[in-house]
Amino acid sequence: MKTFFKPLAITIAGAALMASTARAQTETDALMMGKNNLCIAAGYAYNSWNKYWEGSLNRDNANIGTFSSSSIMAMLNYGIRDDLNIMVSLPYVSTKTSAGTLSGLSGFQDLSFYVKYRPLRKVFNNSQKLSVFAVGGYSAPSHNYNVDLMPVSIGMGSNVTTGRLIVDYQLSKFFATASGSYLYRSNVQIDRTAYYTTRQINSNQVQMPNAGVYQFRTGYRTPFIIAEAYVDHMRTYGGFDIRRNDMPFVSNTMNSTNVGFEGKYYLPKLRALGIHAAAWRTLEGRNVGQSTGFMAGVLYTLNMAKSN
Repeated sequence: MKTFFKPLAITIAGAALMASTARAQTETDALMMGKNNLCIAAGYAYNSWNKYWEGSLNRDNANIGTFSSSSIMAMLNYGIRDDLNIMVSLPYVSTKTSAGTLSGLSGFQDLSFYVKYRPLRKVFNNSQKLSVFAVGGYSAPSHNYNVDLMPVSIGMGSNVTTGRLIVDYQLSKFFATASGSYLYRSNVQIDRTAYYTTRQINSNQVQMPNAGVYQFRTGYRTPFIIAEAYVDHMRTYGGFDIRRNDMPFVSNTMNSTNVGFEGKYYLPKLRALGIHAAAWRTLEGRNVGQSTGFMAGVLYTLNMAKSN
């Protein structure tokens, strides 16, 4: 997930290698880890912006200057079966601004858990593959961090239940993947007894809008190299715009369209070790930053059956 005022907690190379081939795998792609394989992944991500959309108005803000966030992600991925994987991740996020008096924050963000299942895999003419995946996920704040200091808050503080459907088609070494997900968000609590959205609300409970994330990926895939381009779109179902010259709020509408490139390389003589890198840019949005970012990570796979 990748938004403006929520620091970008990228899932870094949250990945795993197949038993006989080396391939990264996250909750958003069309790859699976082999049975009894455990992947330990870690990585670093950085993104920044100096212009943002206040509603539909693209502007800068001298009270913020350049906003930046960085995260270090740790992730475990285990193959229960070849068609059933579980993933756990936790990022450590830091934020800062280059101007004004708003100090950055840092800390562990949200603990996430995903189950990924592949109910369908068909092979045609030995060169075409069609696969369907279903993913269920749940994330919750790792501690009671402050969500009412946007944009420097390290997260949105909401418990999020996610459902995702992925369809992948591969022809020889080229592929196309389409996916869509729905995010159901719980209410969050802030440290004041009243706040204003489009009306006065005398409560410390904030109702969070749900959201959808839609993604398309295409590229080149072999056992040792994966190179792909992607576009993803996030849409908030509800919320409201930032008022002119006001601070953002945790339940704002946050829509964005991002494009990016991603690459993975696995060492032929050491298939358990992989390297993962990506870069992206926000093209358009609403109440989000016009951000540019990158990530780099490594992953290592253990065959638990052999270990036992």
